[in-house]
Amino acid sequence: MRSSADLPVAERVDAPGLLVIDMQNDFVRQGAPLEVAEARDTIVPIQRLIETFRKLGRPVIYTRFLAEQEPGLMWLWSPQCDATVKCCWEGATREYADASGALECIAVIDELAPLPGDPVIDKYAYGSFHGTDLDRLLRELGVRSLVVTGTVAQICVDQTAREAMQHGYRTVLVSDGVSSFDPELKAATLKNFAMKFGWVADSNTVIDWLDGEGR
Repeated sequence: MRSSADLPVAERVDAPGLLVIDMQNDFVRQGAPLEVAEARDTIVPIQRLIETFRKLGRPVIYTRFLAEQEPGLMWLWSPQCDATVKCCWEGATREYADASGALECIAVIDELAPLPGDPVIDKYAYGSFHGTDLDRLLRELGVRSLVVTGTVAQICVDQTAREAMQHGYRTVLVSDGVSSFDPELKAATLKNFAMKFGWVADSNTVIDWLDGEGR
């Protein structure tokens, strides 16, 4: 029986799309309510992937987490999303230690900002497919595989990547393009994903795969 390791690279990144998950001010900037400091280390690898995808004419899709503005389960598990802090509230702004002036809380960080025409999927859940048009959009764009980056590795990234597999997309998690506030949880997430859901590779390897597809 053929294993995932036997699948040719060309089939792992066949008609790929790049997902940039929740790289927003309220997660990435210094002093953010749900700060993931490691997310700042992933900016350069994600930038390189974005550049490669644009060079190949392949889509770059962003997601943004929006907190509910009424009490619910999200407030229970992430109390920073409640009305006192308003983490990831649409319309809210905040000042951060590494930025000048107030920034929109839900906005993708300036270093990775979408270009006009780049799809941006807003979601109120961890998974990017849940309650959104992401699957329809990907199919309209002709995407058959996904390269996944962003934060938080064991929460929104993992949930989205698992959903992608369930929707029939061959999926790669980029090990240096995803981040967590807990190294052990990140390591466990990557190990588990590679066992049953898709592939895990660093950004240099993924770019080599993509460059091979572009030749």
